[in-house]
Amino acid sequence: MPVEFFIARRYLRAKRKQAVISVITTISIVGVAAGVMALIIALAINNGFRQQLQSHLLGATAHVNLMEVERGRGIEDWPAFLDKFRAVPHVTAVAPALYGQVMISAPGGQAKGAVLKGIDPAVEMKVGDLLQSVREGSLADLRDSEGRPGLIIGHQLAQELGLRLGTVVTVVSPQGELTPFGAVPSYKRFRVIAIFDSGFFDFDALWTFTTLKAAQQTLSLSDVINAVEFKLDDLYRAEEVARGVEKIAGSRFSTTTWMEQNRSLLNALRMERVVTVITIGLIELVAALNILISLVMMVMEKHKDIAILTSMGMRQEQIRKIFMLQGTIIGVAGTAIGLVLGYGLSFLGDHYRWIRLDSGIYGLSYVPFQPRPWDGAWIAAAALLVSFLATIYPARSATRIAPVEVLRYE
Repeated sequence: MPVEFFIARRYLRAKRKQAVISVITTISIVGVAAGVMALIIALAINNGFRQQLQSHLLGATAHVNLMEVERGRGIEDWPAFLDKFRAVPHVTAVAPALYGQVMISAPGGQAKGAVLKGIDPAVEMKVGDLLQSVREGSLADLRDSEGRPGLIIGHQLAQELGLRLGTVVTVVSPQGELTPFGAVPSYKRFRVIAIFDSGFFDFDALWTFTTLKAAQQTLSLSDVINAVEFKLDDLYRAEEVARGVEKIAGSRFSTTTWMEQNRSLLNALRMERVVTVITIGLIELVAALNILISLVMMVMEKHKDIAILTSMGMRQEQIRKIFMLQGTIIGVAGTAIGLVLGYGLSFLGDHYRWIRLDSGIYGLSYVPFQPRPWDGAWIAAAALLVSFLATIYPARSATRIAPVEVLRYE
């Protein structure tokens, strides 16, 4: 064992007359551990929210959407139109969609606005994941049942309107047929054949699905669609693919990507991450100040020892290294404790869902924890660097002690 490390460890473990130094050293270790732990947990929550929201949003919205620049009567001859995009690089699936704003009326008289999406069941599952969260019923029943088309609704909407499987509801579309007296809303009766639970409040409370044919009839349209949805093999290439799709589609159409649709939310999460790092990082600065104070007081207490070691032939570099090792040991101990506590509490918090949320307000039913190894690596490196920097001044002060002046009256 190097003599510098032996002495540094001995100083940290030895019982001193000035107990306050031991207390400050302990507080320094606790401070470093608290800072590391808090940063890991805070970033785990940020990552968890980002991943959960991103997965839920992408489950309902495709990676790229193609729509008309000026809303018209829709895209006619859409099967041939979709074939143009199947060979676009990075596109793994293409699906037609027809969106419309409707009113869902339950048998009891309750009514609520909703989004009606007409889909092709054969390809919808290849583009989006939302319908994979069906917990009651089956998508296989998405066809005419007793003369009524099937309707898939979110569980929050089902609770608000008191709907169950098999319930017949009336879907009212303001986009009705034109008459001499103006537009007349259209009415169509549907049977609830499935209920999904995505875990995301907005989708579960507003979205409904039916076949393209049924949606066209409800919205009083011919065999048309108003959106084309794309799934990619790499969702971060969405902007690149969107530009290629627009060139093929022509000036009549425009695209939106999942990043553009959720830009404000993603920017908010990114800014929250930066603010979290800065705010909680102040804990590390406080811990560094504690290390500095502890080492300065240590130098003051051990000035006689330093003088003796110097007179015995120990070089200034070795004296400096003793106190730098002391601060480093404090940083390593605190960082190790913080990493264990941070990752341990994050795992337990996510596994047992310790923190529950109101899904109606936050969109999620619990706080997700998703710690990443990379975060632990840079947090540990930053904590060790701050701890090391706090040792520079006390270590340099220790080398300025003159042995002759200290030992003159001993």
